[in-house]
Amino acid sequence: MLYKPHGYQRFAEEFIETHPEAGLFLDMGLGKTVTTLTALSKLRWDVDKILVIAPKRPALDTWPEEIGKWDHLKDLTYSVVMGSPKQREAALAVEADIYIINRENVVWLVNQFKRKPWPFDCVVIDELSSFKSPKAQRFRALKRVRPQIRRIIGLTGTPAGNGLMDLWAECFLLDGGKALGKTVTGYRDHYFTPGRRNGVVVYEWNPRTGAREQIMEKLKSLCISMKTEDYLDLPERLDIERTFSLSAKSMKQYQSLERDCLLNVDGDAIDAVNAAALNTKLLQLSSGAVYDENGETKILHDEKLEALDAIVEEAQGESVLVFYAFRHELARLKARYPDAVDIKEPDAIARWKAGKIRMLLAHPASAGHGLNLQSGGRISVWFGLTTSLELYQQAIKRLHRQGQTHTCKNFILLAKGTYDEQVYHRILRGKESRQELVLQALKARIEEVRKCTKT
Repeated sequence: MLYKPHGYQRFAEEFIETHPEAGLFLDMGLGKTVTTLTALSKLRWDVDKILVIAPKRPALDTWPEEIGKWDHLKDLTYSVVMGSPKQREAALAVEADIYIINRENVVWLVNQFKRKPWPFDCVVIDELSSFKSPKAQRFRALKRVRPQIRRIIGLTGTPAGNGLMDLWAECFLLDGGKALGKTVTGYRDHYFTPGRRNGVVVYEWNPRTGAREQIMEKLKSLCISMKTEDYLDLPERLDIERTFSLSAKSMKQYQSLERDCLLNVDGDAIDAVNAAALNTKLLQLSSGAVYDENGETKILHDEKLEALDAIVEEAQGESVLVFYAFRHELARLKARYPDAVDIKEPDAIARWKAGKIRMLLAHPASAGHGLNLQSGGRISVWFGLTTSLELYQQAIKRLHRQGQTHTCKNFILLAKGTYDEQVYHRILRGKESRQELVLQALKARIEEVRKCTKT
């Protein structure tokens, strides 16, 4: 296929070529994979071996498919370093331009070169936000070999899903601490003050006055940000809150659990030993079922299923993508809708794209990175919510992305007066607004992009 890049893609390619340390905060659907590969193909004179670190599905499917798809990339050779240890070792031994590995195997890869030189002088981190924790083994492993990497590219659409604290680890991998400091402690002490805490344990750090602006100024030469709506003419997406009331009995059970951290169902005690566990139980109960202490499912109500019934009826036979959060939600959905198909089933994605599935069930973690579902439908429903902004944004972009030709409807089912509402309004929407400030501050200058378009 002939590659005809948009102006913003040429701008991003040039940014990669001219910046050995490049953070591209590109919204989903902007073609970041082919853009990066195009830049890499032009840089082969400057690099020896390229390593791409990606989530499992994009590592296995998206990156190889994009290399094989475009005419100008046909000379690029690649090796997918996945599978058993023996298969990975064999893939590393293959002579190739690009080596593609899933992020779960980064520690293993680094350990392979403990006693010999690190061979990858160029590294691409697809979904840089998955390296946001400085305590994570994958971050620590990559940090060890960072001095041996001459060129590094970080790609993500959600750089600050939980706030500005996420940025330190991501940017450290890009520039070794030049912008935001060599240590997370130094970064934290300079830009933040303690917020919510329990004794000496601090659970939340709040930005100091002017910290956001200072941080963004430090990152201007390191990162660029691009939003889909600025560069692509996509159909509208409607986020529709569909609220419903629990029955008096169900609400009483919910309030009992919330108040006493203990619920009795048919003689079985359902307890929540801490705040996190309690919130999880409340989220489960909002959807109609909870796990008991033995891991067995206790069904409490069908109110949310009935709310979903109404949306399915309104769809008038159109395909519907339904997101769930817990295994018991999946089981109840399949029991309610016998023809519904789990996205993990063989050929499920191909059948959805062909219009042969009326209801596709997906956990947001299984419907994220690199998955194109826009040809199969335009309606999505959140039966069970996630508290992860990254997973939420990735999931809703499966339908609302380049190639979609119809207005998308994204329904969020919310039980009134429950933790459902808090998750959506306070957690997800709150994180979204904070991240938007980061992305806006790092936006590439639109006029500069337009100049590229004209050349």
